Amino acid sequence: MASTSSTPTDPSSCIAEDTAGKAVNKRYEGLVAVRTKATKGKGAWYWTHLEPILIRNPDTSLPEAIKLKCSLCEAVFSASNPSRTASEHLKRGTCPNFNSVLRANSVVSPLLISSFPSPPSHNHGKRTSHMANPLNSVATIESTRSCNELGYSNARLSQHQHLVLSGGKEDLSALAMLEDSIKKLKSPKASPRPSLSRDQIDSAFELLADWFYEVCGSVSFSSLEHPKFRAFLHQVGLPIFSRRELSGARLEKRFDMAKSEVEARIRDAMFFQVTCNGWKNKNCCSGEENLVKFSINLPNGTSLYQKTVLTGGSLSSNYAEEIMWEAVMSICGSALPRCVGIVADKYKAKALRNLEIQYQWMVNLSCQELDYAGLLRVPSSKCECTKDFTPVYVMLEDILSCARVLQMVVLDDSYKMIRVEDSVAEEIAGMIQNEGFWNDLEAVYSLMKLIREMAHEIEVERPFIGQCLPLWEDLKAKVKDWSARFNIVDGHVEKMVEKRFRKNYHPAWSAAFILDPLYLMRDASGKYLPPFKCLTHEQEKHVDQLITRLVSREEAHVALMELMKWRSEGLDPLYAQAVQVKQRDPFTGKMKIAHPQGSRLVWETCLSEYKALGKVAVRLIFLHATSCGFKCNRSSMKWVCNCMHRNSSAGRERAQKMTFIAAHAKLERRDFLNEEEKDGELLHAAGCEDDMLEVSSDALSL
Repeated sequence: MASTSSTPTDPSSCIAEDTAGKAVNKRYEGLVAVRTKATKGKGAWYWTHLEPILIRNPDTSLPEAIKLKCSLCEAVFSASNPSRTASEHLKRGTCPNFNSVLRANSVVSPLLISSFPSPPSHNHGKRTSHMANPLNSVATIESTRSCNELGYSNARLSQHQHLVLSGGKEDLSALAMLEDSIKKLKSPKASPRPSLSRDQIDSAFELLADWFYEVCGSVSFSSLEHPKFRAFLHQVGLPIFSRRELSGARLEKRFDMAKSEVEARIRDAMFFQVTCNGWKNKNCCSGEENLVKFSINLPNGTSLYQKTVLTGGSLSSNYAEEIMWEAVMSICGSALPRCVGIVADKYKAKALRNLEIQYQWMVNLSCQELDYAGLLRVPSSKCECTKDFTPVYVMLEDILSCARVLQMVVLDDSYKMIRVEDSVAEEIAGMIQNEGFWNDLEAVYSLMKLIREMAHEIEVERPFIGQCLPLWEDLKAKVKDWSARFNIVDGHVEKMVEKRFRKNYHPAWSAAFILDPLYLMRDASGKYLPPFKCLTHEQEKHVDQLITRLVSREEAHVALMELMKWRSEGLDPLYAQAVQVKQRDPFTGKMKIAHPQGSRLVWETCLSEYKALGKVAVRLIFLHATSCGFKCNRSSMKWVCNCMHRNSSAGRERAQKMTFIAAHAKLERRDFLNEEEKDGELLHAAGCEDDMLEVSSDALSL
C-alpha cells in the first residue's frame, strides 16, 4: 500500500510510461518472432547465437529496454541493430567462442556444387530419382550441419533430407553460378603485375637502398618486412626486398663509393677547415650521451662529412681537445698545416685556444649564437639547457595575441566579483589595464624576435668569418633603434650586447674583414681600399699580430710590408666591382653575392704579387663562422646511439657507415635542416591556416 504522505503521481507521466512500455514490449515480441522464424531456417543465421532479453524497471516492473545476449559468451548488446551486432561481435572475431564453434561444425567439408555436372532435365520421360544424384549427399551434409547448429533432433533431420530446388527442378547451373560469384568476391583476382626487366628492378632497388641509407635510422630494418610494404613491392612488380640486402654487400658498396669521393676531394684541396658540433648536449638532464659530428669545409665552399663520435654528457676541456686533434690528424696525416683551423659549437673555448697556441697556423673559432641563447637567458642555475629563452618567447607571443581578450575579461562582471575577494586577481586586472605593461611586454618580445631572426639567418646563410664584424655592427644598430622605439634609456641591453661581442670576438674576424675584397670601400679618388677606418685601434693591432703569427718568422716582415701596400693601393676598381656584384636570390628574395668564391680567386690570380700576405688571405677568407652542417633528427640520433652502445662491433660499424652515407648525401644537396624542422615549418603553416579559419568562424559567430 502506498504511504499517505507520498507525493501524488502525475497521471500524464503514468500514461507516457505505459505507452513507452508497450512500445518496448512490442519491439521485444517482434524480435522473438524473428528469431523463432530464423531457427526454423527462414531468417538470418546470426539469430542462432543472439537472444532478445527484455529489461524491466525494478521500481515499476514496466518494460524499459531490450538487449541482445550472445549465447556463446554471455555478452550483452543493444538491440537497435542486430545485423551490425552480429558483424562486429561474431564475424570479426570479437566473440571468443564463435570461431571454435565454426571449427567444430566444419569437420566434414561439403563437396563443391560447381564440381557436379548438371543432370539432364528428362530421362525417358521420367524424373531422375534424388537418390541417384550426388546432390543428395551434399544436401544431407548441409542439412546435418544446419540442424546441429540449431539443435534440431534426428527425427527433424530425416524430414528434410530431400532438398527441393526452386521451381521443383534439380538444375544445378544457377547454384554453380552463384557459388562462382561468391568465390570471386572472397578471393578477387589480383591485378596483373607490371613486367619489369632485370635492369629496371636493379635500378629500383638502388634507389630504394639510397633512400633507406639517407634517412639513417628513421626507418628501421624490420619495416622492410612489413606486410603492407611487401604488398606494395608486389603491386609495382618488384620481388621481396630482404633487410639483409641492405646490411650486407650493398651497404659496403655504397659506403665505399661515398668514402672514396670524400677522400678524393680532400686530397685535391690545398687546405681545409674542420667543423664539429654536438658538444653541447641539449638533453643533459636525461643523462644522454652526445653525438659529436665532424665535417670538413673546403675552400670552394663545399662541405664534407668525416665521422661521428659518441661522448659522455659531461666532458673536460682536455678530453674535447684530444678528440678534436685526433680528428685533425686522421684527415691530414703528416701534413698537419693543411688544417687551417677548427670551428666548434659552444662548448669550452679553452680546448680551441690550447690547440691554437700549440699550432700557430690554426685559427680556431666558436660558433655564433646558434642555440638562440647567446644574448638573453632565462635565469636558472641547474641546467644549461633550461636557459634557452624560446619557451618565454612563445609565452610572450601568446599573451600579445590575446591582449584584446584579456582586456575584455577583466571588464566582465563575473571577473569584477572575483576581484573583490581575491587580491591577486585585482593586481592582475590593474596590470592588464596598465598601458605601460603592454609597452614593456612588446619591447621584450621585439628584442627576442630580433635576436631569433638574426640567429636563424646566420644558421641558414652560414657566413664566413669576414662577415662577423658587420653582423655584430648590424645587431648593435638594431638594438639602438629598438631602444629609441620603446624609449629605453638605461642602456643595459647595449651593454649586454657589447659584453657578448667581446666574449665571442676573435682577431681573425678583423683580419678577414680587412683582407676580403668583398668589403673594400671606394674612397674619394675612386680607389677601392680595405675598410681600416671601420676598425678600432685595438683591432688594427690584432690584424698585424694575426698575420705575423700565420706566416713563418722569415716572412713576417714581408707580410707586414705587403699589408701596408694593400692598405694604400687596394684592388683595381674593375676587379673590386666584379667581386662585389650582387643578385637577387629567387628563393628568399634577398640580395646575395653573385660569385661567393670571387674573393679567393682574386687573391690567387690578380693579387699574386702579394706572396706572403696572399697565403694568409686565401686561408682566412674562406673560414666559416658557424659549425652547423649535417643534422640528425631525434629518431636517427637515438638509433645511432643504440647501435654504438651494443657490444656487436659489426652493428657499430654498420651504424657509422649508414651515418656517413646519409650525411654525405645531405651535404651534397646542401640540405642543412633536419626532417623535424621541415615538418615543423609545414605543420606551423598548416596551423596558421587553421587559426585563420577559427578566427574567421569566431568573427562570423560574433
